[in-house]
Amino acid sequence: MMLDVRDLSVVFTDRGAPFAAVDGFSLQMDRGEVVGIVGESGSGKSMTAHALMGLIRRSQVSVAGRALFEGIDLLSLSREELRYYQGRELSIIFQEPMTSLNPTMRIGRQVEESLRIHEKGLSPAQRRARALDAMALAGLSDPEGLYRQYPHQLSGGMRQRVMIAAALVLRPRLLIADEPTTALDVTIQAQILDTLKDINRKEGVAILFISHDLGVVKALCGRVVVMKQGRIVESGPVDQVFYHPREEYTKLLLSSRPARKKLKGGQADG
Repeated sequence: MMLDVRDLSVVFTDRGAPFAAVDGFSLQMDRGEVVGIVGESGSGKSMTAHALMGLIRRSQVSVAGRALFEGIDLLSLSREELRYYQGRELSIIFQEPMTSLNPTMRIGRQVEESLRIHEKGLSPAQRRARALDAMALAGLSDPEGLYRQYPHQLSGGMRQRVMIAAALVLRPRLLIADEPTTALDVTIQAQILDTLKDINRKEGVAILFISHDLGVVKALCGRVVVMKQGRIVESGPVDQVFYHPREEYTKLLLSSRPARKKLKGGQADG
């Protein structure tokens, strides 16, 4: 088992009263598996991802439980120890690339950033080669041409692929994708999903995919976890949860899905 999360909780203090943004979250993932987390806004999906990545400031929030990655409890590591794992073993793609990418920095340098932190012995030529490889893996058709461009020169879909490339440049074993297709139109969304499928199939990268869109999760994931108000209310194989939901909340989420036309090639986007 690659990831074993046990009773994860993330508790804020609001005006002296504790508030659990994540309450007793548990999840097991094998190597190469693709698992989705779904729920409406505020259900605790992104907070779960941020806790696993060590992106929550412990001085402001209480994080408890265990998150064993290959037997190492990520939640017990110091900030310095956790930095070794961030990017190298597990990496994250955020929802909005324009707020994650530096508008004043060229694309190539941004993709290389993790290499500068984790693999300081690489030469500039080696970093460039690794960045170009990651950009190609992320589905960017002209890595050489894009390498010296800036984020504002790229479309939304291309910027999201740059974020994927930056997350993959160190070849992590687990990729956490936090709403990576939300801001994209249906056609580009489908292309990004195809890219993630290719990465999973060809590179063996496990993916924890977070979304409020059940159709997107169904198109990508083998298993799904449904969250409501910080807690897991249902989980199981995608087909089981989609076609035979047990919980009323899951049924409500499914009934609220807008009907969408099928994409080119017969793949439904939602």
